Amino acid sequence: MTFSYKNTSVYYTSKGIGRAIVLLHGFLENSSMWNIISEELSKKHHVICIDLLGHGKTENHGYIHTMKEQAEMVVAVLKHLRLRKYIVVGHSMGGYIALEFVKLVSKNIKGLCLMNSTALPDSEEKKINRDRAITAVKQNHKTFIRIAIPMLFSEENRTVFTTEIKEITNEALKMSPQGIIAALEGMKIRKNKASIYKNADFPILMIIGKQDPALDYNSLIAQTKNTKVEVVEFPDGHMSHIENKDALTTSLISFAKHCN
Repeated sequence: MTFSYKNTSVYYTSKGIGRAIVLLHGFLENSSMWNIISEELSKKHHVICIDLLGHGKTENHGYIHTMKEQAEMVVAVLKHLRLRKYIVVGHSMGGYIALEFVKLVSKNIKGLCLMNSTALPDSEEKKINRDRAITAVKQNHKTFIRIAIPMLFSEENRTVFTTEIKEITNEALKMSPQGIIAALEGMKIRKNKASIYKNADFPILMIIGKQDPALDYNSLIAQTKNTKVEVVEFPDGHMSHIENKDALTTSLISFAKHCN
């Protein structure tokens, strides 16, 4: 289905009945990453998957897609669907957007899951790497994608999941350079949202990959100190929905029950 947000066509799927669960994909991904998990969740829940700005079948909305702008788009879709209470799950960049989303509609949130994501902003080193990535995208966005996707998996899983890596890469290759750059620019300027962990009055789950190449394990654990955040650790990389699919699905089903 499509929805018009500020003259931009946004694609989303909506299936199942019950408590609403909103699934937000990561950078270079789209809503299809949730296909298997959403199938399970929709047996008892109303599951909404959204292609974020510049990703999948959703159009670009500008030259910088800030995390706040992305979150405002998600709010608009949920208002269009007349949903008032929901659990939100964000993978990687989707987690950054979920945190902005919480700031916008905190009273509507029944639960928050950050999956392979962080509440902290980019470090100065990470910002430099974002700029390098932007330069690489401008030079040849297809080469950038083909290099970037495998690096999200743990080292050993880059050979285990070759078919899945090829599928993700082929989906990402449909993106425009503008959409990729707009997301990189938006992630680079996001703010620190760690205070949400301490102040939230709803359950929070953090999914961590112990061999995540994109995030520092110790930093993730440190963020949850002296908070009520539940932590679930998997042994693999950044792509828990593939590398630890069954365990992740079980964790999300359990978390959704806890949020009722």
